[in-house]
Amino acid sequence: MSIELLSPAGSINKLETAVQFGADAVYIGGTMFGLRTASENADFEQLKYGIEYAHNHNKKVYITTNIVARNDDLKRFPNFLKQLEQTKADAVIVTDFGLFSAVRELAPKLEIHVSTQANLLNYESCNAFYKMGAKRVVLARELSFEEIAEIRAKTDKNLELEAFVHGAMCVSFSGRCLLSDYMTARSANRGNCTQPCRFKYTLMEEKRPNEYMPVFEDENGTFILNSKDLCMIEHIDKLAECGITSFKIEGRVKSEFYVATITAAYRRAIDDYLSGKPFNPQLIEEVCSVSHREYCKGFYFGNSIQNQVYASSSYIRECDLIALVEKYEPENNTVLCYHRNRFKVGEELEILEPGGEVTKFILEKMTDKYGNILEEALHPEMELHVQTPKPILPHSIIRRRK
Repeated sequence: MSIELLSPAGSINKLETAVQFGADAVYIGGTMFGLRTASENADFEQLKYGIEYAHNHNKKVYITTNIVARNDDLKRFPNFLKQLEQTKADAVIVTDFGLFSAVRELAPKLEIHVSTQANLLNYESCNAFYKMGAKRVVLARELSFEEIAEIRAKTDKNLELEAFVHGAMCVSFSGRCLLSDYMTARSANRGNCTQPCRFKYTLMEEKRPNEYMPVFEDENGTFILNSKDLCMIEHIDKLAECGITSFKIEGRVKSEFYVATITAAYRRAIDDYLSGKPFNPQLIEEVCSVSHREYCKGFYFGNSIQNQVYASSSYIRECDLIALVEKYEPENNTVLCYHRNRFKVGEELEILEPGGEVTKFILEKMTDKYGNILEEALHPEMELHVQTPKPILPHSIIRRRK
């Protein structure tokens, strides 16, 4: 059995992180046509570098071109597609029929994956896209295990099924929402969602202006459209058995810390499953160490009223990112790293390495780039040399539990 772990890359640095921490493939946006304008994304030269980097590690890269296109987009897309072909990307992710048609006509060798934005909820829709030339479909988040199993049974075996297994969920149907358009004039279907579903709402009666009436769920008010985050790490077996071949992690606007931690956790969970090992409960602690909303199982077990957060739209943060490791310095038993959050000598820290190994240690010594001994690191992006209890791999993450 083959299972692909597909991780998000909002930038080239995050692409490298995903590759180092165990992703089989990454998805990233170019400067246009993707649905995450809030992420850094990448220009064509950066894409060329990132794709070459991934291919050198035997990984794949998929480019997001999954906006709902307007007429002006169709005029710009052919030139974008021509340049994209030169990057040797492994596939494009497409929602719009017009863009799909353009890829088939102008870049017939480029693999097409149909985005979850296409609302793929049944086997006939999946079969239709396969007949049109799609290699893969990204299933709607609203599907249950049973529905996915039926789709697998009634579609061509060569059609790959991809599904989200972790990350933020959208309260609208497969992400096709107009709230952001109406409230902020920024289109969710063109990558500019401001997430008004996370806003805190009250009621106001028409004849009593400025008299706001909260709709109480509890003393904190109500977040009536506020979905939980998806987490299926405990159910790798069920995901595989229903026919999903690519397990997708959401999060192109998330940090390198998030990408590293979640990718490493799912890598270990998948490898354990494939080798016949039982699920390791410690992986729950790992996925909870990054910023997240309360977790749920989405719709995999059927419709659930437990998928909403009613008390708050804020994140749960159990760990702080302290520094990103550049390299190990064996002559001094230190790592060269770049500081992200304040920390000091004497604190208990953790190092998460590519491969998922976690090392806990008490920080005994660190210096700045001039060799000055520091008791505390105060300035973001400061170059530091931190003493570690053992050799540490490049790209490792130093973190601190709260």
